[in-house]
Amino acid sequence: MEIKVLSTNGSETGKTVSLPSEIFGVTPNDHAIYLDVKQYLANQRQGNHKTKVKAEVNYSTRKIKKQKGTGGARAGSIKSGVFVGGGRIHGPQPRDYSFKLNKKLKRVARASALSYKASTNKIIALESLTFDKPSTKLFIELMNNLKVNNERVLVVTPDNNTNVYLSGRNLQKAKTLPAAELNTYQILKAKTLVLVDGSIEAIKQTLN
Repeated sequence: MEIKVLSTNGSETGKTVSLPSEIFGVTPNDHAIYLDVKQYLANQRQGNHKTKVKAEVNYSTRKIKKQKGTGGARAGSIKSGVFVGGGRIHGPQPRDYSFKLNKKLKRVARASALSYKASTNKIIALESLTFDKPSTKLFIELMNNLKVNNERVLVVTPDNNTNVYLSGRNLQKAKTLPAAELNTYQILKAKTLVLVDGSIEAIKQTLN
């Protein structure tokens, strides 16, 4: 599959670029996508939620009523979770939500997500993109020229490009990632992928 290469002003350059079929033309595996997205979101969780259990509540340890003869259930501590202000029973405790996936499955998931974008013509090939200094204004102009200013966009660069990253960092609907850090969640979250010159080869090397 070949797509036209656009310049930063939105016009056609007369060049085309080929999208490798082994990455952009595979039969999508929805379950692999589900697992990869689930892992990505799980890894973002801090897992620092915490409630006090019975042993941590700061209350008196006096037995609150006698063991027998009250006609009610036995109660030895006001810290019990059955009383107001007592410890939380089976409450959340700090934990690590992250889990591992096989590299092969993650490659399948990312190729599947990229193939979905290619099949819906939501991939734009862009000539080399460089900024002399960080400029949100220039980044917005680029999005306007490409006619993607009102939708979620993921700009993929062949390597780390600090000026481009800083230029788009403040925009809510735009995100910039180097090809080596491309992930299934960000691919699917964006409506349009903008692949800067050299990023397709970098993606190919990463997934292979």
